[in-house]
Amino acid sequence: MNKQEFLSRLKEKLPANEDTQERLSFYSEMIDDRKEEGMSEEEAVAEIGTVESVLSQILSEIPLSKLVKETVKPKRALKAWEIVLLILTSPVWVSLLIAAFVIVISVYIVIWSLLISLWAIELAFALGAVYMAVYAVVFITQSRMLQSAAYFGASIALVGISILMFFVCKKASKGTIMLTKKIAEGIKLIFIRKRVSK
Repeated sequence: MNKQEFLSRLKEKLPANEDTQERLSFYSEMIDDRKEEGMSEEEAVAEIGTVESVLSQILSEIPLSKLVKETVKPKRALKAWEIVLLILTSPVWVSLLIAAFVIVISVYIVIWSLLISLWAIELAFALGAVYMAVYAVVFITQSRMLQSAAYFGASIALVGISILMFFVCKKASKGTIMLTKKIAEGIKLIFIRKRVSK
């Protein structure tokens, strides 16, 4: 494939916005640079990658909200029968759209609720350790050594559990953030695949 074919195919599949010309110029310069290094035009284009791989990379850099807006926006004015069909089927597709949105939001809420619960448990162990230490001191002042020793031992145990829980919570937080990003990337990938397959 030569440079002109590559750029024209890329232009067809890119969203029509102000960044398109800038991206096309970037890839045009990249091909020209490779040609100056001694490659043929076809070799330079082949080294950049296929139109689909370049398009996937470009689309993955576009924010999800902008990508959804460009994907959903019709390319032409709707005909009267299409508008009537959309209105008549709206109880079905609007309900499905709302259900999908609610499911995604519910998954996010559940994931983050579990993480918040884990941190609440960590806080409970830490506060329990302080509580036990305070009571150990109170029992010492009352000359109740046996109870003081028991509360002091429980306080040390809770401090140890609290330290372990802190590392578990920290790891779980990183995992939750990664999982949240993966879900968002998965949703974005649906729109990217739709765009690439056109």
